Amino acid sequence: MPELPKIYEVLRDPKKYIESFLYIKTKKNEIVRFRLNSAQKRLYDLIMRLQAEGKPVRIIILKSRQMGFSTLTEAMIYYKTATKKNVNSLIITHKDEATTNLFNMSKLYQERNEARPMQKNSNAKEVLFENPTKDQQEKRRNPGLKSKIKCTTAGGKGVGRSDTLTNVHASEIAFWPGDISVTYSGLMQAVPDTAASMVIIESTANGFNFFKKMWDDAVAGENDYIPFFAAWFEMEEYRRPYHGETLTAEEEELKALFGLDNEQIMWRRWCIRNNCNNDIDTFHQEYPATPEEAFIASGRCVFKNNREIILRIQMLREEKPRRGSFTYTEQAAALDRIFLSEWQFEETESGVISIFKEPIPGRPYVLGGDTAGEGSDWFSAHVIDNITGEQVARLHWQNPDGDDYAKQVYCLGMYYNTALIALEMNFDSHPQKVLEYLGYSNFYVREKMDTYTGKVKQSYGFRTDGVSRPVLVGKLIEYVRDYLHLIHDRDTLMECLSFIRNDDGRAEAEQGEHDDLVMGLGVTLMARGQGGTKDESTEAKEKKVKWTEDQWEDYWNADEEMRKHLILKWGTPQ
Repeated sequence: MPELPKIYEVLRDPKKYIESFLYIKTKKNEIVRFRLNSAQKRLYDLIMRLQAEGKPVRIIILKSRQMGFSTLTEAMIYYKTATKKNVNSLIITHKDEATTNLFNMSKLYQERNEARPMQKNSNAKEVLFENPTKDQQEKRRNPGLKSKIKCTTAGGKGVGRSDTLTNVHASEIAFWPGDISVTYSGLMQAVPDTAASMVIIESTANGFNFFKKMWDDAVAGENDYIPFFAAWFEMEEYRRPYHGETLTAEEEELKALFGLDNEQIMWRRWCIRNNCNNDIDTFHQEYPATPEEAFIASGRCVFKNNREIILRIQMLREEKPRRGSFTYTEQAAALDRIFLSEWQFEETESGVISIFKEPIPGRPYVLGGDTAGEGSDWFSAHVIDNITGEQVARLHWQNPDGDDYAKQVYCLGMYYNTALIALEMNFDSHPQKVLEYLGYSNFYVREKMDTYTGKVKQSYGFRTDGVSRPVLVGKLIEYVRDYLHLIHDRDTLMECLSFIRNDDGRAEAEQGEHDDLVMGLGVTLMARGQGGTKDESTEAKEKKVKWTEDQWEDYWNADEEMRKHLILKWGTPQ
């Protein structure tokens, strides 16, 4: 223990405190004094820089295995909690075993600390820095710090909601059960935005889930977290003897790219063989050299063969589409109907529609949409040029009214030369009915057997079932393979990367993610066969005219053949 005159200096310096008082268990199960390794020192310096700038500490760590970041984070939390009054700290992990391990780490810090504060016993996984006496008068006189470190597992209801938390360590957040975003959002409501607070999120990669989005947002400066990445070769101990073995072309390239030596290459070769079952993807996930490598390697992406190029395109894509929504005038018609007139695209930053390519007169287009359902609250639609297969527009809307969604789809379809429209009907048939009510005239038609008469019946809209879904996924895989360069929407590409096969082999969004855009694209592809292939784009665009209320009344009262005649007679309505 430091001499008494120096103890106050140590208490004011986290690194001195950690290396003077705290002990850790090594991989060889030895109890030794904590000494920061080079990767830990880099993280420590970042924490101290943020504190010196008077900022709340918000760090997100993408890491390789066994680099000691949890050990340092727990040490910093212990220091901040065991040396100050009324501090609540929370350590939350992905599974009970990990919770126990980190709790035991905090217990070891306390047990071996020669300058440890008073501790009250608890049956929960928590370290309570309070006077353990049962003498209430003594307790009032000397209550102790009244601070605590609590360890828990993600997945329980209301985790952290009942406390005000100064420090949080979210460990292996990419592997938290349930909806990660809901757990995280609830937890963060308990953390004040003060300079004294510290939140450290750390994880290895696990596909393109919530953690990937948080990391991307941090890199882009779209949240307050500082991204911190540590490659496997930062660890001094990741080396094995080199005996003149011949290196592969890949290994030589890695040496040149990252400045590695032969001993590091030998450790990498050993680790792939012995720790990763000769699976290079597993090594890239657990011991990445770059952030991109970590995320590409993880997960069970449906588009696995194309995910590297998807990631590169998604990262490099600099599309600047026209963004906005359609405005229109609703006018009453006969039979208690309405029709939309004077519709036009109005650019706004908050618009739900992105237009990548303007419509070409005479060109056939297909519009496919996925309505909200099965836990999703997003509606989507895509427009594809049916000659080239190019994505030309996209609609993505959270929690719209079904009528509003249908009216935007109506206008979008009209904008693209009365595109063939195919809306998914499994969970919400209302938008399709609204489109019919509005008098839209070009729908995808599916055939189904009438179970009573045995006759084939034609219906509008697309249904996803056990027969059509595998075909839809197959078309998506072919489209991404052959036409990836024609997908302009970055959000759609992002969903492709989190579209995985679950344990049963079903293609779906990774837990906590969405597949509305991917499935909407799939529906669009399924409808292309009915979309027409005649390109009349060299002809003059048909002039649209404004119909009177009387003309609209005659139109609604006419049968299908007469309606076609009226359009030829009066012109296509606006």
